[in-house]
Amino acid sequence: MHELKLDLAPMSPPRRFAATCDSTPTETDSSPESAAVSTSFAEPFAVVGNAALYHADCLDWMAAQPLASIQGVVTDPPYGLVEYSPSQQEKLRNGRGGVWRLPPSFDGHRRAPVPRFTTLGRDDLDRLSCFFSRWTAALMPVLVPGAHVLVASNPLVSHLVANAICMAGLERRGEVVRLVMTMRGGDRPKNAHHEFPDVTVMPRSGWEPWLLFRKPLDGRVQDNLRIWGTGGLRRHSPERPFADVIKSAPTQPAERQLAPHPSLKPQSFLREVVRAVLPLGEGTVLDPFAGSGSTLAAAEWLGYRSIGVESDMTYADMAVSAIKRLRDYEVPSSSASSR
Repeated sequence: MHELKLDLAPMSPPRRFAATCDSTPTETDSSPESAAVSTSFAEPFAVVGNAALYHADCLDWMAAQPLASIQGVVTDPPYGLVEYSPSQQEKLRNGRGGVWRLPPSFDGHRRAPVPRFTTLGRDDLDRLSCFFSRWTAALMPVLVPGAHVLVASNPLVSHLVANAICMAGLERRGEVVRLVMTMRGGDRPKNAHHEFPDVTVMPRSGWEPWLLFRKPLDGRVQDNLRIWGTGGLRRHSPERPFADVIKSAPTQPAERQLAPHPSLKPQSFLREVVRAVLPLGEGTVLDPFAGSGSTLAAAEWLGYRSIGVESDMTYADMAVSAIKRLRDYEVPSSSASSR
């Protein structure tokens, strides 16, 4: 039998591409004008410990970054894009809702708003697929081979997000299920709840999908780990592997006060998944939709380097102080994460 020889030399640097949804990717311009774009991202908006925060559009920011410079991604993007548009954010901040559902207070507690994905039309869904295709094409060059990408989603749109990301070049590696009871679903027919008291329009949601992807490996997993430090997920311990079902809870009011972002995820959950994406505990974690900086705060707590990109100045300003507060937040012992 012929002897197989494996070349362990690093792969050739990937080419940068600019992708659109209706055309074949083409190599980006390497003219002096395009090179000058990177200088606008030379300095971060803020630095907190090992976390760097940039106020920018993530597509523009990624296009200006060095090749193979990111080892992992954990992010909670605007699933429908519509809910984080300037007009919808203004409605949310004015308490008018728009695409955001503003639940009534319960037992004297004001509940967090949630976006209504059932309001998305066919054009909105097409734009969603197009955006994540372009987003993945921009992300691919900055990732090292074997880098994992964890993307929060929603059961109503996760299939579109996953298909767009895979078609743009990342490998699907499963799904992390965050077990959490939400306020989504479980309602009776609108304006007919007395007429149909035993009917639920949609199931009450008790979980949240986090889609898991990986950039193709450079050789085998063991080779990729030696060369790039990526390719797998960090175990909790020698006896306990990272699992794809994580019991969680809604973000508590005390934590929301530290970072009043409408989509804030709890540190107990984020610390666990951020820890996992760097299998050797080395490298940089990127959150291209940084919001109030909760992913960066989890990375800070773990001692990881991290980068966040946020286009909304209100949230970028919020993140400057929220990263420190969330990093120092003491998670209840019942849901504490391991470093």
